[in-house]
Amino acid sequence: MGRHTLEGNPPIDVTLRHSARARRLSLRVSRLDGKVTLTLPKHTPDREGLAFVRSKEDWLRRHLADLRPVQQVRLGGSVPFDGQDLPIVAGQGRGARLHDRQIVVSAAAPVAPQVKALMRHMARDRLAEASDRYAAVLGRRYTKLSIRDTRSRWGSCSAHGGLMYSWRLIMAPPDVLDYVAAHEVAHLVEMNHSPAFWATVARICPDYELHRRWLRQNGDALHRVSFDH
Repeated sequence: MGRHTLEGNPPIDVTLRHSARARRLSLRVSRLDGKVTLTLPKHTPDREGLAFVRSKEDWLRRHLADLRPVQQVRLGGSVPFDGQDLPIVAGQGRGARLHDRQIVVSAAAPVAPQVKALMRHMARDRLAEASDRYAAVLGRRYTKLSIRDTRSRWGSCSAHGGLMYSWRLIMAPPDVLDYVAAHEVAHLVEMNHSPAFWATVARICPDYELHRRWLRQNGDALHRVSFDH
């Protein structure tokens, strides 16, 4: 793993990664944080890779310019919740709470951790309720439910019936969160993505294609909400 800076305005940091599995040069820009990674076949010299990066400089700068800015969670700002941007305001008490379509926080403590804790708690409740509901319809049971901040998937179902979800789903419209629960619970019936699996999803969530499309089009924006403080 190496690093190179492509000079210009602004300079661009590029991470170089050699891979025995790579068959060609591959340049990737993360849609979450703008990180640029060049993957090279194992024995390809770095100079060849850097020449490839320079040949793609115009494309690279256009791609980086199109990235949405990070949305920082802060007092006076806003945060997505149930598909709407809700204002973050100061109030009495400890911790964050949802009140009158606002996120009310204590000004005496860091704001982002309060909002994150509230979202994790509400996401777990909503996803547990949806998972229970869909599991009952299908006559299946899951073994456990966990909440994480995953970047590569919105949910998963293990071979042992354990469900895992991203708590960031609480930022999406409620029907989208419900769809992800339906998707993962359907894996309790079909542990694959076969036509039979999608037929199961459609049976318990008829509009699933609409909600799946919403995630494809808007999911990156949910990951670009930053809770660092």
